[in-house]
Amino acid sequence: MAAKFEIFTDRKKQYRFHLKASNGEVIAASQAYENKAACIKGIKAIQKNAPAAAIIDPEEAAKRAVKAAPAKRDAKAAAPAAEAKKPRGRKPKVE
Repeated sequence: MAAKFEIFTDRKKQYRFHLKASNGEVIAASQAYENKAACIKGIKAIQKNAPAAAIIDPEEAAKRAVKAAPAKRDAKAAAPAAEAKKPRGRKPKVE
């Protein structure tokens, strides 16, 4: 059995859907919709857009930022030291 969308009404008589895996487990739940047509439109939007959807993991992004941060700090710390080594020109004597 393949995955399927199951439409139902909640206690407030609003339409919702579940996306169920092939084993029958609910793997996604929708928001509430005022009417069945809107609910079906929501399902079609997922069917159309989900195959190309990116996976965003904030934890992984934070880990990458932490790894990159020391390199940026080291580069900033080296910059003033390099500037301090620059030869300075002599000021002309004023008499």
